[in-house]
Amino acid sequence: MTTSATSLISVPIRSIQCGAVAPFRGADEPSAIGKHPVTGPVRVRRLGLEGDAQADLAVHGGPDKAIHHYPHDHYAFWRARLGDHPLLEDYGAFGENIATDGLTEDAICIGDRWRLGSALVEVSQGRQPCWKLDHRFDGAAVNAGVVKSRRAGWYYRVIEEGEVAAGDMMELVARPNPDWSVRRVFGLLIAGDHKKDPAGLEALGEVSALAAPWVRRRAKLLGLEG
Repeated sequence: MTTSATSLISVPIRSIQCGAVAPFRGADEPSAIGKHPVTGPVRVRRLGLEGDAQADLAVHGGPDKAIHHYPHDHYAFWRARLGDHPLLEDYGAFGENIATDGLTEDAICIGDRWRLGSALVEVSQGRQPCWKLDHRFDGAAVNAGVVKSRRAGWYYRVIEEGEVAAGDMMELVARPNPDWSVRRVFGLLIAGDHKKDPAGLEALGEVSALAAPWVRRRAKLLGLEG
């Protein structure tokens, strides 16, 4: 099923963030999670935004995780949980490249194609959080909070290169998998929902747009991979 023009979803981009590799938890553990708003147009390349970087390419970056989108909607939740942390005063607190209001994990589906400025991107997987979020927020249990609340954000692969800037619109072009929201898939693969929905985990194999790491994660949970 492809979303028709009559059901087009369109939202403005609040901010675009990029970051460079820098020392994080010591000089021998660098990270590029520190993203900061940029002004003006940014080129969207196959491996991400021009001027952005990832430190550990074994688990970050690559074609299936070229751009990270985290809903700015969630910042209110985190302020209630963490207080007035200085990171929450600006965009990029969670290392995200794209900030919007009105798009959350229950409204975004795996395989969605979005016009991002003049580029075309496709939702590939949710973000699997790690210890870096806890460290970035001064030891707070952000990682566990992401999993429990399903406020994870998601990644895009780049289908067509182009250019994007804050203030541009994001427009939904196609939705081939309307039953497979990022929230649902994150729940199955990361948050333990497969235990109560084994049929859903089995059916997820039909979603061809799912990124390779999460395809392997599904296989492992099904006992198909050691």
